Amino acid sequence: MGDDNDPEQDGQPTVRILGTHGIPAAYGGFETAAENIAVFLRDQGWRVIVYCQSDGHGPIVEDEWRGIERVTIPVGPDGWKGTSLFDLKSIRHASRFDDVCLTFGYNTAVFNVLQRLKGIPNVINMDGIEWSRARWGFMKQAILYVNERIACWVGNTLIADHPEIETYLAKKAKRSKLTTITYGAHRVDSAPVAPLTAHGLTPGEYLTLICRPIPENTILELVQAFSAERRGVTLAVFGTYTPETDPYHRAVVDAASDEVAFVGSVYDPEELAALRFHALGYLHGHTVGGTNPSLVEAMAAGNAVIAHDNPYNRWVAGDGALYFTTARDAAARIGELLQNPARRAALSSAASARHAEEFTWEHVAGQYETVLQTYLGGARVARV
Repeated sequence: MGDDNDPEQDGQPTVRILGTHGIPAAYGGFETAAENIAVFLRDQGWRVIVYCQSDGHGPIVEDEWRGIERVTIPVGPDGWKGTSLFDLKSIRHASRFDDVCLTFGYNTAVFNVLQRLKGIPNVINMDGIEWSRARWGFMKQAILYVNERIACWVGNTLIADHPEIETYLAKKAKRSKLTTITYGAHRVDSAPVAPLTAHGLTPGEYLTLICRPIPENTILELVQAFSAERRGVTLAVFGTYTPETDPYHRAVVDAASDEVAFVGSVYDPEELAALRFHALGYLHGHTVGGTNPSLVEAMAAGNAVIAHDNPYNRWVAGDGALYFTTARDAAARIGELLQNPARRAALSSAASARHAEEFTWEHVAGQYETVLQTYLGGARVARV
C-alpha cells in the first residue's frame, strides 16, 4: 500500500473519505455510511482511503481493512477540540494528493478551504441543519452556522440527505451544486432472540423507542402517551438516562408507567437489528434533521412506525407510519397499532416496501459513486 500523486493509480478510480471517526463503524450514522459506501466502492473497483481518528499521540498509521486503506491519525484532546484537530490533520494529509474527496459533515468546513485553494474536488455531505439545534448553545451554534456557509461556498457538490434539506440549502448555494442522497440500511429478514432475553424482552411483546434523550425527539410526549393507559406490552426505551442530573431525563422517567423499560444504550448493529426485528413497532419522535438513520433502520427491519408528523418523517416513512402531533394523538395511534393486527401488518409491509424503494445501501452508495465519477480523470476543479 502506498500513496502517490496520481488520482487514478493504474487506471483505478480513487476517493478519500473524511469527516468521520473511521471504519469499522463504531460511533454513529456517518461512520456507518462511510463504511457501507467504502465497501460498495471497493467492490466496484475503486481504491478507497478512509481517514480514521484515534486517541492519544504518535505518528500517522496507514494500514488496510478488508481491502480499504485507512489513514489513522491520533489526537490528544477530547470532544470538539479533538475532532477539529483530527479534521485539520486529515484535510492537510488528503490535500497532498489530487484524489476526489468525500467529506461527511461541515463542522470544520473552514479547513476545507485548503482543498478549494488547491483545486481538489470535494463532495460534502451537509448532514441536517445542525446549527439550529438548541442543545449546542449559542457559541457552538454560531460556529456551526459559519461553517455551514463556508461549506456551501467551498464544496463542489453538496449532498442533502432529504429533499427538505436540499430546499433549505438552495437558499445558500447554487442549485447546480445540490443533490439529494439519503441514508441507507441493510434489510433485516431474520434475527436471533438472545439479545432480547438479555434485556428482559419477549418477541412480539414490546415497542421500541431508540434515540438521543433530548427534547427535540419528543420522548416525554411518547412516554406520556404510552403510559396513559395499560397496554399489555412493554415500551423499551433505549439510551443513557441520568435523571439525577438531567431535568428532562427526570421528567421522562417520572412520566413512565411500570410497562416502560429503560434498557440503556445499545451500539452493536447486530444486537440492535435483532431488537428491532422482534418488536411490534417503533416510536419515532424526531422533529428535525432530514433523513434519520434510526427511522430508516426500523423500516429495514419491517417495523410498523408511529412518527411525529413533519415533512422529514412524512417523506421518509410514507404509508409505513401512523403520525402524531401531540401526546394525545400519540396515545390514540399507539392504541390503534396495538389493537389492530391487520393495520400493523399493513404498516409493516409498507415500511419494508419504502425501504426497498429508496433506502438500501446498494441504491444509496450507487448514487454516491455516480457523483464521485464526475470528478475523475485527473483534472483539478476550478480554484478559488
